[in-house]
Amino acid sequence: MKSALDRLRLFSLREFAEHRGRTLASMAVVAVSAALLVAVLAIIGSINHSIDSLSTGIAGNAALEVSGVADGGFPAAVADDVATVPGVQAAVPLVQTTVRTESGPTLLIGADARSAALESDVKGALQSQAGALLKVPNGVLVGPDTGYAEGQTFDLQDTKVTVAAVLSGEGFEQLNGGHYVLAPLQLAQSATGRANSYDSILIVAKPGTDSDALQSGVTDAVAGRANVTESSGASAKSGNGVLLIQFVALSSAAMAFMVSGFLIYTAMGMAIAQRRPVISMLRAMGGYRTTILRDTLGEAAVLGLIGGAIGSALGVLMGRVAIERLPVLFMQSVSARIDYVLPWWTIPVAIVVSVLVSVAAAALCARQVYKVSPIEALAPVGVSTADTISPRLRIAAGVIAVVLGVAAVLAATAPLGIASNMGISLLFGAEIVLGFAIGPWLVRGAARVAGLFGGPGALAAATIERAPKRVWATLMTVTIAVAATLALNAGNANAVDSTKDSFAPLGKADVWVSNAAPGNFPTGPQLPQDLTTKVSALPGVAKVVEGQAGYVSLGGNKVMMYGLDSGAYSPLLESVDSQAQQRMFAGGGVVLSRDLARTLKVDVGDQLTLQTAHGPKTTTVLATTRFFSALNGAVALPLSQMRDWFDRPGSTTLQITATPGTDSGALLSTIRGLVPGGVEVYSGAAAVEGFGQTLSQATNLDNTLWIIVILISAVALLNTLLLSVLERRRELGVLRAIGSSRRFSLRMILAEAAGIGIVGALLGLVFGYAQQFVADFASSQAWNVDVKFEPTIASIVLAVCAMLLCLVGALPPAYKAARMNIIDALGVE
Repeated sequence: MKSALDRLRLFSLREFAEHRGRTLASMAVVAVSAALLVAVLAIIGSINHSIDSLSTGIAGNAALEVSGVADGGFPAAVADDVATVPGVQAAVPLVQTTVRTESGPTLLIGADARSAALESDVKGALQSQAGALLKVPNGVLVGPDTGYAEGQTFDLQDTKVTVAAVLSGEGFEQLNGGHYVLAPLQLAQSATGRANSYDSILIVAKPGTDSDALQSGVTDAVAGRANVTESSGASAKSGNGVLLIQFVALSSAAMAFMVSGFLIYTAMGMAIAQRRPVISMLRAMGGYRTTILRDTLGEAAVLGLIGGAIGSALGVLMGRVAIERLPVLFMQSVSARIDYVLPWWTIPVAIVVSVLVSVAAAALCARQVYKVSPIEALAPVGVSTADTISPRLRIAAGVIAVVLGVAAVLAATAPLGIASNMGISLLFGAEIVLGFAIGPWLVRGAARVAGLFGGPGALAAATIERAPKRVWATLMTVTIAVAATLALNAGNANAVDSTKDSFAPLGKADVWVSNAAPGNFPTGPQLPQDLTTKVSALPGVAKVVEGQAGYVSLGGNKVMMYGLDSGAYSPLLESVDSQAQQRMFAGGGVVLSRDLARTLKVDVGDQLTLQTAHGPKTTTVLATTRFFSALNGAVALPLSQMRDWFDRPGSTTLQITATPGTDSGALLSTIRGLVPGGVEVYSGAAAVEGFGQTLSQATNLDNTLWIIVILISAVALLNTLLLSVLERRRELGVLRAIGSSRRFSLRMILAEAAGIGIVGALLGLVFGYAQQFVADFASSQAWNVDVKFEPTIASIVLAVCAMLLCLVGALPPAYKAARMNIIDALGVE
């Protein structure tokens, strides 16, 4: 142990100190990757914890939950039928829905005395505040973070209620983040227009009851009028929007670690190449290769540990910011409020992954220790056999690159949904392996380009050819930077623009009145019942078309359901022929999104059975169409059927067409003055633009990754050129001694950087367009829209800027070479 610590102090720590730039760059790479991983794990942990916290805070010790097949609830008679099932100790009915208040949408929980059978926060609140509720007419209890005070009156939908008490305590603060209203069951039913229906029934089992027999009995009693599950939280966490966010976040973190692993490999390769004299001395003194290798891996582990620890602290802050900016569109199927929670295991996992990636990357290049003999280690870089790579290895790499490339295209084009995004990562790996396979040609190309810059360029070209491994690693770093810039920006722009264009039909309406802001699906509470009549009576209004959006359980998934009336503008119907539309409006069938039809394994003309609040209903599939899959698909049916089958009276949207010549701005202002608080009014153009803005939020992690890659690439180029200057210190001194100018040295280093940067950038453009092409196919499958491949000028400009930023890394070493002291350079170390 003592000898190991001595070696660490004499060799490793001294190396860290002497090459602070490389050390800091390596730690920075790991730190940023660890920060991204912590942020991603915090996002996933926060979503799961918030959903579970709400579910357990309400359900408590319930063994089963009966929930509506749609968010309109189910008949109250179901509770009586369930209560008689053998093994049921208590059947606790609840109203649990989002309602409209002056401060915005709020979770409403309605319960009665039967909730005493639950060991939950709902039971505790009702028991502790029963007296207060009895004293206050239309009294409700509110969470500590709703902003309401005791005695305050506010509108709950169209019903005036008064705050009987503000709940306080840790459990009440954690329940939906303290944002909820708890009301007596009858008051909640009255406020939501569900006098004869419930949203869920929680089943408390008698001790010793067989769970399978209980679920079977409850299912039979429900008779298809509702769903019977163990937990509503499980279905919320399996929603496509939640999975899409988690998948994209994890993919970004994985990509960051792939980049960091590659750059750590590069940094450690440089370090080992520069320390060959030291390795030679240790070998000549009797040092074992395994000992030297172990010390090298130990250095990488230390770098990973420090970088991971620093990055974890940064990741905690990044995660908190990310939670606040989660796209609401992807989280609409989750009724729980998502609050920031950092699981205890997040930071340890990030640090362990950082260390493992660092050690694995170092291990790949540490094999040089085994290949270099004491005599060869004293040879210049590029002369030793350690700098040569077997042609067989390059051929094998080429074959692997082709296999990965084919797999990437197949994954991106296959109907795998979210999993199609795997094609992007596979292609990234294929490009790196292909770059390794064609490494000699890339190095020769960089030398040719450098040679175009006259005399200084000729020397720069010779330098490039003498250190092929170092040059290749740096060139590939520039390639990754440019490719990532082009692919991420252009790919995201194509996906966002194409998806936004798919919502263009919304722009045909002059004015929208909705319970949701632009860019979100209007699945929330019903609009005031008399609002349609009031808007229709306004001057300048030619037509008002009502509509609804909600959720329905179909094929085991929670999917979007649209109730549409004749004349409605909907992206779901845009590509459906007029004959099929008219049949649908007349009640002759439904329209499905293609991903949902694929999941249900149905096609046009097939019969489809829908579970409704009144039992199974059979209908016909009239058409399938592409529609943005933020959830698990969508189904469109006549508004009248949606109201009747799922007990959803009223509407959640109004599409307003103005009479010709009407001032649209004035009409918007008039309608805004008419609607109550919590109801949104906006133009058709704003409706389309809102989806574009919301979708852009989903690319924030990718943009963060892009910035990381660019900065790391600039530092990597700086490091490799600094190493080039140090390796040629004597050579530069001789050139200065025989009369070359400082300007000549400066131009030589810049020519070397230009050769590496230009070839790397050109290869990056090729790889970037390939990435964009595959990403567009993958986004088409994941988002269920036709994403068009369109090269964007902005992305090309950003790619060129990325190359220039990388070349900026050449300025410090060039300056160092120009300012080098001749006597010091010729001195013997």
